Amino acid sequence: MKTRMDYFKVAPELMEAVLHMEKTAKGAGLDPLLYELVKTRASQINGCAYCLHMHTADARKLGETEMRLYLLSAWHESSLYTPAERAALAWTEALTLIAERGAPDDVYEELTQHFNDKQIVALTLLINTINTWNRFALGFKSQHPVP
Repeated sequence: MKTRMDYFKVAPELMEAVLHMEKTAKGAGLDPLLYELVKTRASQINGCAYCLHMHTADARKLGETEMRLYLLSAWHESSLYTPAERAALAWTEALTLIAERGAPDDVYEELTQHFNDKQIVALTLLINTINTWNRFALGFKSQHPVP
């Protein structure tokens, strides 16, 4: 597969907006492991190999286990994730697949049991940011490094 375009090189001034979203989401105080789990799960749903490569590696550097990363796509069936992580992953799926069923009330209500309002806004920004990155990487066929 061949990369279509280096969008950072072509339009760095436009990419600044996405970089600002990323910096803001990362600095919003969410747990760093949760941050990487959310990015990985959205990237799984979107089929973004570039982002999966990046965020699974970042999660491992933070101490995430291989088993939790292996089972992330089946988190509904696994007891390895905390109730807060499960709520965040459900919100991630709802917003990533929003055209399919919207943002259901029960998913939002569960989120409010584990996160305060500011954390919910931060999580929502994070989900939107990774979905934006996925669309750039997929649209321009960004290639992950090959060891």
